[in-house]
Amino acid sequence: MISVNGISKKFGKQEVLKDFKLSFDTGNSYAIMGPNGSGKTTLIKSILGMVLPDSGEILVKGQSIKGSESYRSSIGYMPQIGRYPQNMKVGQLFSMMKDMRPEIKNYDMDLVEAFELNKIKDKSMGTLSGGTVQKVSAALAFLFNPEILILDEPTAGLDPIAVEILKSKIQRERKAGKLILVTSHILSDLEELTNHAVYIFEGKVFFNDTIESLKEMTSEEKFSPAIAKLMQWTLKKKSTTYELTHA
Repeated sequence: MISVNGISKKFGKQEVLKDFKLSFDTGNSYAIMGPNGSGKTTLIKSILGMVLPDSGEILVKGQSIKGSESYRSSIGYMPQIGRYPQNMKVGQLFSMMKDMRPEIKNYDMDLVEAFELNKIKDKSMGTLSGGTVQKVSAALAFLFNPEILILDEPTAGLDPIAVEILKSKIQRERKAGKLILVTSHILSDLEELTNHAVYIFEGKVFFNDTIESLKEMTSEEKFSPAIAKLMQWTLKKKSTTYELTHA
């Protein structure tokens, strides 16, 4: 459903993505991993149209996103840190978002109800705790029942009960056949929520295969030590020996 075809991006002299190629298929949930500065954020922002690659092309549902905004209606995005008008009330925010998508008649209110956001609809966004803002961001990401979900550190800042609510929702959407991209530093979350691992190193795909294949390749039974071993390989820069990318 998303094809990233040889995109490159420089910020000044720093080349963040280098002829980057990757496909994300419907029905899979992808863990997007890599050290700081590897290109994860630039990749996500490029897919969202927030960063324009210097070269290459990104296709969503077979259509180039260049010069297009309509494709974004297929994507639900949950940022790591949601930034909203401080004086806007929670209820007003949801009403505004609904007004922006008048063609949508049936909303996904699962998280609005589970997080009891209607009880705080008259509170201003600027008065909310970080965890409550995160709940609002999660509810907005799912609100329009999108085909694609991009979730950036989705459980960060949430209390344990909210974490389990959100995880259950993500798992249900995965079973429903949605395409889901998840970034997180919490490896246990990634193992629970995804079935496919993508590891980015120095602007290129270093590993792209199922989590089970990763465990088998690293001879590890658990996800965390498998990722740790992968990180060790990249840090040793043995890319010619451990070229693990699968088409």
